[in-house]
Amino acid sequence: MSDDEGASRSGAGEGADTTAGGDAVDGVPTVRVRGIYTTALTRLFEDGGLSVVQASPPIRDRFADEFPLAPADAMVSTTDDRQGVGITGDAAAVATATTEARAVGRDAMAWRDPTPRGAVYAGEVTETLGSGAVVQLADGAADGDNDLPPVAGTDREGFLPYSKTAAHVETGDRLRVQVKEAAPPWGNGRPVLDTTVRVQRGLAALVRGSSPDSNGPELADLLPVDPPESWGIDWDPAADDADLDALGDALDGLRERALALDEAFADAPAPDDAAPHCYWPGESTVWIWFGRESRFGLDERRRAVTATMSGHHRVKAATNSASAAVDFVEAVCPDAGGEAEFPFDAVTRQFGPTEGDRVRIDHGKPDGRMFSLGTGEVTRRDPDGTVVVEREMSGRGTYDALGVDQQPGDVAVTKLTEGKWWYPTVYRGEDGEKRGTYVNVCTPVEAFPSAVRYVDLHVDVVKHADGRVERVDDDELDAAVDAGHVPAELAEKARSVASAVENAL
Repeated sequence: MSDDEGASRSGAGEGADTTAGGDAVDGVPTVRVRGIYTTALTRLFEDGGLSVVQASPPIRDRFADEFPLAPADAMVSTTDDRQGVGITGDAAAVATATTEARAVGRDAMAWRDPTPRGAVYAGEVTETLGSGAVVQLADGAADGDNDLPPVAGTDREGFLPYSKTAAHVETGDRLRVQVKEAAPPWGNGRPVLDTTVRVQRGLAALVRGSSPDSNGPELADLLPVDPPESWGIDWDPAADDADLDALGDALDGLRERALALDEAFADAPAPDDAAPHCYWPGESTVWIWFGRESRFGLDERRRAVTATMSGHHRVKAATNSASAAVDFVEAVCPDAGGEAEFPFDAVTRQFGPTEGDRVRIDHGKPDGRMFSLGTGEVTRRDPDGTVVVEREMSGRGTYDALGVDQQPGDVAVTKLTEGKWWYPTVYRGEDGEKRGTYVNVCTPVEAFPSAVRYVDLHVDVVKHADGRVERVDDDELDAAVDAGHVPAELAEKARSVASAVENAL
């Protein structure tokens, strides 16, 4: 049995607008969870004092608890690439859920989305593409909605599919848009925009400028509250099984938000006069990246509920086929590998990477962004967890911190070992002469089929061709701690690893 169905990168579905608090169950924040981390996070959230609502059938079968069919104050969804989760909804509930989720491991890192779901903008079209337009936005995150740093970078852009606007758009056009789907900072996608404005509140949504929905649940006709004028109701399928109180709570919250949004629009300048400008801050939206240590921490939470193989979430985060294989193993062999070491050899033999494969080196940054250091060939894979990747260099630029210019024919040989907090890259010239070694300190390495991933922790150690060893970028780590991008505990681990590497070299 899989943990859950569906894993949306945006958390689009249920949630509450950050401008008004949600209706917690008995005063407890409510949260709905979907995706490959559902069982572990359900256990974690319940232990942390949140109330999980709208649980899927697999979760209802797995837990002995009762799960109310009530509006969700926060929605947690696995990102499309399975590397983490997005948490969207009422600011207080999102903050509580974020705190609990980050506690699973030192390498769970979190950022506030500056263009959150539900935010409404006056935007300007800067580029037209084949299927939609790129729209320049403002910073939409509400000030003080949590203590997390925003994702770094100054480009606040969204993608407006042509199917989401009735009018033809061209470069330079200014129009009102809303974030329909937010996007994780480590991916390549932009937030998806829509010209239709809606407010969402678990079990239902109100859509501005639409007609009332006549296909809602039977109990909807008994509700004493109607949507505001010019707003129509879009009922979620789960509303069919909700009671009258839950439907009333959902509609009450929606009506309040819709009226507030109408008021905000009434006094706001037109897009032509304001863009780029944020009309409405939307829902609190946070992204959490789970590193390798965190995935194993989630394994422990899940194992307290049901059979869980060693590296359950580590394998599921790889590919669809790997995820299905985990479900199969745990279904037929419920006692398989719960306390054993992570089966790196078996996993990589089956799903990769293996010798001859080509993989990217995905270099995450503590500010939420990710860059590829390039793609290379796997020249060696050891059963103990080591993958050696060889890349041809461009012959342009300078090797960072080594102070040596690249030359045509240079090769980088990178030795990455699953679970280590560092890895070395040796740069050699065309003649085989060593040009220097760069040791990167990072969160524990994970060797996935198509990419090796980690988050760089700034401080590094280099060994020059003449044998001289130098530790670099401590100041960048200090700045990242001050900016809130690297927690103090994680920074201390990075400094300890750097010291050990420096002494070993």
